[in-house]
Amino acid sequence: MTLRGRALATVFVALMLGMFLAALDQTIVSTALPTIVGDLGGLNHLSWVVTSYLLASTVSTPLYGKLGDMLGRKPVFLAAILIFLAGSLLAGLSQTMVELIGFRALQGIGAGGLMVGAQAIIADIVPPRERGRYMGLIGSVFAVASVAGPLLGGFFVDQLSWRWVFYVNMPVGAIAVAIVIFKLHLPAQTLRHTIDYLGAALLTGSVGALTLFATWGGTEYAWSSPVIVGLGIAGIVLLAAFVLQERRAVEPIIPLKLFRSSVFSVASGMGFLVGFAMFGAIIFLPLFLQIVYGVSATSSGLRMLPLMAGLLTASIASGRAITRFGRYRVFPIAGTAILAAGMAMLTQLGVNTAPWLASVYMLVIGVGIGLVMQVLVLVVQNDVGRADIGVATSTATFFRSVGGSFGVAIFGTIFASRLASELQHLPRSAVAQIGSGVHISPAQVRHLPPAVHTDFLYAFAHALHGVFLWGTVLAIVPFVLSWFLKEVPLRTGHALSTEAELPATGPA
Repeated sequence: MTLRGRALATVFVALMLGMFLAALDQTIVSTALPTIVGDLGGLNHLSWVVTSYLLASTVSTPLYGKLGDMLGRKPVFLAAILIFLAGSLLAGLSQTMVELIGFRALQGIGAGGLMVGAQAIIADIVPPRERGRYMGLIGSVFAVASVAGPLLGGFFVDQLSWRWVFYVNMPVGAIAVAIVIFKLHLPAQTLRHTIDYLGAALLTGSVGALTLFATWGGTEYAWSSPVIVGLGIAGIVLLAAFVLQERRAVEPIIPLKLFRSSVFSVASGMGFLVGFAMFGAIIFLPLFLQIVYGVSATSSGLRMLPLMAGLLTASIASGRAITRFGRYRVFPIAGTAILAAGMAMLTQLGVNTAPWLASVYMLVIGVGIGLVMQVLVLVVQNDVGRADIGVATSTATFFRSVGGSFGVAIFGTIFASRLASELQHLPRSAVAQIGSGVHISPAQVRHLPPAVHTDFLYAFAHALHGVFLWGTVLAIVPFVLSWFLKEVPLRTGHALSTEAELPATGPA
């Protein structure tokens, strides 16, 4: 199938709208989180509002890849949009933190299909050699959503209600549904598949147990407690059982044969670690801006613009360069190096850091992410044949998402532990007013007595240094891995063409 001109542009708009919805809800809650969790139960739940979304999208992505191969990309993509919109509506109606977390998970289930579906459809209709520019534009969707997200989130919190953070998805989703139904035309699937439901269940259980292990360990429960030890053992046992199941399944949810290729293995490992560092550390930036700088939710969104501008520019520029020159390896190398440098810069953020300098740090982070994230999906798609496009795309997205889930959970634990340690150095009277620190909202911080307010800001900023320091360490690892990423010539036929039936040439 070959689409050109207006037909391709119309389809691409539908895909970008779907991706926009999924990306928007990764960021729109960031500036609203302090207000949301302060209203429904305290900042100690901050990581769960994000983690539930990321975890659900993570565990659903491999299943969507297989469902798309079996039932067709269009109906599965449309179902994902509808699930996402249902979750959005219910999240906006939430009356308790438990409800909000549950409905955020429902949103995440839909978001997993949006991310996988859009990228798999692009792989079906656009040759890898030309796909660079489209992946660059997909990356720009993440950037635009990242810009619009914090701004919209802050605006709704300041002017209306945090519930509009979720309601805003409804009109955008309605447009996407209409375009998908009437304009997205794909050939009917001719291949029959079976779904590895047992593998999906084992994978979900393993990721869920390990995420709870990382989230609760050292905060809700002691590391040596039976709950944490049990979760750790359960996660490892379920992971081992998943691997055994994938070895014997007729059509595994994540085919282990894909990892025989060094290109696929390296790209997947890089995606996991970049997602870990990116989601885990950056989710705390709006919190830093609102607590330490004392700015409003809207203003914190505006101050995130440099990060988004860097991501937007780097993503589009790298995509166009890949399409023009047909080479990609230099971008992950440069991107991970810049990302590590940016994370190191964030460790210098403090109470007295000039706002313009913080903007520079965020710009560097954005450029690093823009150079690497979408390129890794292109690399994976180019490394497999037509039959594995869907599952390869979903697997690449899975590793990035599971990295983000673990990052939010583990960095949340690091932050809570370090903040508790920092507060021990404050006078007892100050600690009595602040409590653990993770329960306090930006509005409450602003009303602290001057002396207590200053001490708390220094403790809060210093606690975040540990988060950004670990982000730096984790960003260095994918930089090292990037040097082992082999350059495979980009194919010139799309996945629905005959030549795409053959695996990519080049080293494996």
